[in-house]
Amino acid sequence: MDAQTLGGGGALRASFASHDIEAHPLRFTGSGGGYFRVWIVNVLLSILTLGLYTPWARRRTAQYFYGHSLVAGSALEFTAQQRRMVVGFIAVALLTLAYKLAAQTGQDLAVGLLLLGGALLSPLIWGSAMRFRLGNTRWRGVRLAFNASWREVYLASWPVFALALVVLAVGVGLPLLAPDMPDEGRRLPIVTAPMWGLIALGLVLAVLCVIRLEYNYRSLLVRRASVGQEAGRLKLRYRDFVWLWLATLAVFIVSALVLSAVLAAVLGGSWALLKSLVPAQAGVGAVLLIVAAMVLGLLLLVLATAPARAYREAALFRLTWNHTGVSGIARFKCNLGAGSFVLLRLRNALLTLLTLGLYRPFARVSEYRMKLQSVTVHVKGGVDQVAGRLVRQQAGGIGDALADAAGLDLIG
Repeated sequence: MDAQTLGGGGALRASFASHDIEAHPLRFTGSGGGYFRVWIVNVLLSILTLGLYTPWARRRTAQYFYGHSLVAGSALEFTAQQRRMVVGFIAVALLTLAYKLAAQTGQDLAVGLLLLGGALLSPLIWGSAMRFRLGNTRWRGVRLAFNASWREVYLASWPVFALALVVLAVGVGLPLLAPDMPDEGRRLPIVTAPMWGLIALGLVLAVLCVIRLEYNYRSLLVRRASVGQEAGRLKLRYRDFVWLWLATLAVFIVSALVLSAVLAAVLGGSWALLKSLVPAQAGVGAVLLIVAAMVLGLLLLVLATAPARAYREAALFRLTWNHTGVSGIARFKCNLGAGSFVLLRLRNALLTLLTLGLYRPFARVSEYRMKLQSVTVHVKGGVDQVAGRLVRQQAGGIGDALADAAGLDLIG
């Protein structure tokens, strides 16, 4: 790495101004069969060790996906130390055990303190996870980094505390708006129009807080990330995220209506069939239909949300990458089709169900490949000139383990 490359980012960008732009589609060289061998070993060893193998399983998974992800012809590397991931896993396990013991033994004060501490530390958890993951990602000898200060992280986390205030306000306001009734005359709680209004307002404000938090975190992550010396850039607006959530809601409503119509047709036919076959046992048939309706109702809820969740994931992925760049030297373009991804997710869910979960690694690879290979990076001046200094300080593994416990997957 020469001195000019290690110089200021402005000089580097200026040197690229006279060069053509090269387009490099991202590629994934892994396969479902290859990942299946990694996955089945992880599952078996996790079962035999009662979950203690989890940090080793997560590292092997990350290394497989990173090692087969080619960016401009070069694979990514996941360089996290196993020891740090194990320490983070143990810390999370102890915190979870302490919470469960406090809850089961009726230690309400301890439970409240643990929940309050978790809320106050949630920005710290997210920031630690991002520092760990980016700090342990390397491409062509160049490390990525997340350079946001803790002040920036907590300022971006203001929707978390606003959401808590909304919940508190609704909880305090509902009893004040409740009508006064004698205790002996009160059988069921009465919800008045003002109470419904407060609930609706609280729900809308809560959703807006969640959307704002997602926007703040994604913006901070890209803008304060860096590849070597080159900082990320993102051109997104809050209203883009609002429209995305509204579109997701529309997909959910359509899915629910379609599945409800199918369910009604199936139950109507089943009722007619039962009446014709067992007229003397109509009561038994009614019970069977009630049980079937409850099971199908739960299935309906899962199926109705699946297309919406897949749509949101694909649309958010495309929205983010189409507005992301690296300083003035690279930009990304994404052509991921939300409809195609929804169909792939539904097909994978069906095959996973039919194979009792054995198709899961193949499903994960197919979804990861579709997302990754929809992205093209446009580099100004050639990839050989895109280099910078390595990040010297590494973050600890507890942030990643806490993010995993919260459901934030390493591979996505």
